[in-house]
Amino acid sequence: MKRALTASTALVLLSSVLAACGSDSSNNAGASKSASPSANASASSSASPSESAKPAEKVTINLWSFTDEIPNMTKKYVETHPDANVEFKTTVIATTDGAYQPALDQALAGGGKDAPDIYAAESAFVLKYTQGDASDYAANYADLGLSDQLVKDAGIAQYSVDIGSKDGQLRGLAYQATGGAFIYRRSIAKDVFGTDDPATIKTEVGPGWDKFYDAAAKLKAKGYGIVSGDGDIWHPIENSSDKGWIEGGKLHIDPKREQFLDLSKKLKDNGYSNDTKDWTEGWYADMSGTGKQPIFGFFGPAWLINYVMNGQVKDTNGDWAVTEPPTGFFWGGTWLLGNKAVLKDDAKKAAVADFIKWVTLDTSETGLQYYWANGTMKDGEQGTKDSVASSVVMSKSNGEVALLGGQNMFDVFVPANANATGKNLTQFDESINLIWRDQVREYANGTKDRDKTIADFKQKVKDQLGIESE
Repeated sequence: MKRALTASTALVLLSSVLAACGSDSSNNAGASKSASPSANASASSSASPSESAKPAEKVTINLWSFTDEIPNMTKKYVETHPDANVEFKTTVIATTDGAYQPALDQALAGGGKDAPDIYAAESAFVLKYTQGDASDYAANYADLGLSDQLVKDAGIAQYSVDIGSKDGQLRGLAYQATGGAFIYRRSIAKDVFGTDDPATIKTEVGPGWDKFYDAAAKLKAKGYGIVSGDGDIWHPIENSSDKGWIEGGKLHIDPKREQFLDLSKKLKDNGYSNDTKDWTEGWYADMSGTGKQPIFGFFGPAWLINYVMNGQVKDTNGDWAVTEPPTGFFWGGTWLLGNKAVLKDDAKKAAVADFIKWVTLDTSETGLQYYWANGTMKDGEQGTKDSVASSVVMSKSNGEVALLGGQNMFDVFVPANANATGKNLTQFDESINLIWRDQVREYANGTKDRDKTIADFKQKVKDQLGIESE
């Protein structure tokens, strides 16, 4: 959802990509052959000196993504790898109106020289490409030469590995780590709890939802809401459940997810929130302290702080801190996959593997992870710092953020990433979550009773996705 392109931009980009495909038929033809030492050695002895000295043709990597984030990484890669002899042809199609997946699916199925060599998938639909219907297109990282030992050495968060694996074989990794924390107002914490110390506040809001609602009552007594709306508690509830939406091919409602009905209604009935919907003006207003009642906190990963709150907090900038949430969870992320078709071409395989490794597994100070964590992608310019997949990188990086009053956010996000689970996702989550949240909102508003809410949820899942309930 963050940094997404508009639908019109996506259409323009898609049009330009299609035009490029029609006019670029020889970009990587023969790349493997010309890059092969044995092929060069077998050249005719009558070849001229200039012909025999020709450099190997550049390997063209077709990269598909739904934002410009990864395409922009390729510029840094080329800059820091002058001998890579690679060029990237990027295709960016926004997820707006569901445009990205159908286009990617068609390109993967079509194969050939214009098929994606590397492609991105976000958490909302990544399981389709790592474990689900489209997973057969993905190369195992091991087959690319990226071993499990590299993953261990980098200290990659386990939830990211689980999401990116099928039958024990890793097929995709995220470069961000999106374990979630509780992000709260320091001034409100001092007023209600007598301190803004993260170590104390985590014991006020958790562990568990009972303690969270005890804190909500204390906050309400002094005129504060604990969160902006029920969307703020949904992500920790969803991603801490024991099982996902689908079990044995049928719709399953995990008890922890069913509890969202009660927790959402409790927020509404007691006025513990401003009853906003996430990604709306009311939600943003609560970040700046201009909502109908001051709001104590939000649940989210580092990207919520850096890319959403940072542009909204205004006068509350510096008045925030992060601490451990009532339950571990993650929210969002982008996984990088390689097309198994590249395994047939040694030169392309090596080029694809090197870029994926640089983005997801390189723990050096010239790897993408280090640049990303420290906000040093552009020389001489302090950019946005972010939580990354590698705990090794974060342990040697500076996570101090002005919005958090100078707190080193990595002290909280490293354990947050370790406490997240990736074993409760399905490839249908994006669609089912929308249906569920709409139904829960009706229940919280008192327009349906509990049984009717659950029955309507099951029926809508059946009607829209053809999935029967248990």
